[in-house]
Amino acid sequence: QVRLVESGGGSVQPGGSLRLSCAAVGTPQMPARMGWFRLAPGKEREGVAMSYLGGGSTDFADSVKGRFSILRDNSKNTVYLHMDSLKPEDTAMYHCAADAKIYGHPWYAPTQYNYWGKGTQVTVSS
Repeated sequence: QVRLVESGGGSVQPGGSLRLSCAAVGTPQMPARMGWFRLAPGKEREGVAMSYLGGGSTDFADSVKGRFSILRDNSKNTVYLHMDSLKPEDTAMYHCAADAKIYGHPWYAPTQYNYWGKGTQVTVSS
């Protein structure tokens, strides 16, 4: 059974940076798709960023393009989300999501992912 274990959340001032990590455990191979969603109070779950096995392809929500980056480390079964220029509206619980299938459309639909982490809180406030 694949488990996703997140770390790296915390509190930061606007304009600051954070790095989230998500490790896939219980599997010898990194899931084909691994990435991040976030859920803020009163809002729907939002796809933030997604990485894909091979080729270095990525997807990002328009709200984070140019500020966030995602990196896969296949040797560690881990995906990282680098968040720069953080804004108060980035405050949310960030959940790692993964799936064994390489394709799933749209990428930001939560129903496309079978594996979920428990989440790590990110708070951006002055």
